[in-house]
Amino acid sequence: MKILIIKASALGDVVHALPALAWLKSADPDLAIDWLVEEGFAPLLDGHPLLRRVVRLHTRAWRRAGVRHGLQSGLGVLRALRQEAYDMVLDLQGNSKSGLFTLLSGAPLRYGFARAGVREWPNLLATNRKVVLGESDFHISDRSLAIAKAAFPAGHDRRTAGPLPIDAGAAAAVTAQLATAGLTSGPLVVLHYGTTWVTKLWALASWQQLAGRLIAEKGLRPILTWGNQAELDAVQAIDRHCHQQCLVWPRGSLPELVALLARADLVVGGDTGPVHIAAAVGTPTVSIFRVTDASRNAPRGARHICLSARMECAPCLQKECDRDQECAASVSVSAVADAVQTLLGKAS
Repeated sequence: MKILIIKASALGDVVHALPALAWLKSADPDLAIDWLVEEGFAPLLDGHPLLRRVVRLHTRAWRRAGVRHGLQSGLGVLRALRQEAYDMVLDLQGNSKSGLFTLLSGAPLRYGFARAGVREWPNLLATNRKVVLGESDFHISDRSLAIAKAAFPAGHDRRTAGPLPIDAGAAAAVTAQLATAGLTSGPLVVLHYGTTWVTKLWALASWQQLAGRLIAEKGLRPILTWGNQAELDAVQAIDRHCHQQCLVWPRGSLPELVALLARADLVVGGDTGPVHIAAAVGTPTVSIFRVTDASRNAPRGARHICLSARMECAPCLQKECDRDQECAASVSVSAVADAVQTLLGKAS
């Protein structure tokens, strides 16, 4: 039986959907499963042992190339999907774009969310098996699992995160980079400053103080990861504050980031893809939630500590706010440092 999973973006959401893949394979190990995903996130899934193939979308490139080229390229992907003759599509995205590929795939069974679960109502026109989410399906990973369970009730591998394999070549590159930096022993703590929304960010001054405390009190050399120029500027400011005693990690491939997060003893960040990747590879995390809901998005389990903004309006899901600085400061440096100490103590 051939199945297509559609979860195209974003990075954290793709990671959150991985438990559905494990459920499907536990229901029937012979399933041939493909995954439709945006090109930028495809390296996360390349070589995954539970997948037959990763199908790439190049939406950003299509937009840059113009409407005509974008339509031609999109139609090319649709033709390729129809040629596969999938028996079933699981639309885990729930928006108009995913609905288009779900409908035009030609699959006779097309599972998706019922009205209360979709992000955009046109998606409802694409599916013919609509899954109603229950109260126990609030966490974003459980939403995807609900669709997998509806399609294959006999599954038994119910995970809170992952699985996410580590590329051997990427792991070797990370090991070499750590050796060059002299980080061959002692706890490795990764601090990831960036997020997709400004209102998800913890204050830069708080990151500087946390890094300084880890150096002075724990004798650690924090590893600072980043994803764009603004984040690089921020982590360089953290490093300057700490008199260049941090390690600003060079931006590499997505598989190398996965390998680094798997090698780490602890990852600290906001509601962002790298924190969710860390959870998927089994690394403990301390996560800082402000405008998003930790009960819906945060890593789960005893190896993860989540700290939420102490504001009466949180979580508000606002991308702009006049009280942004007050909200960021409501998660104290001491609280995050204590959480780091708790998890490193458990690890030791």
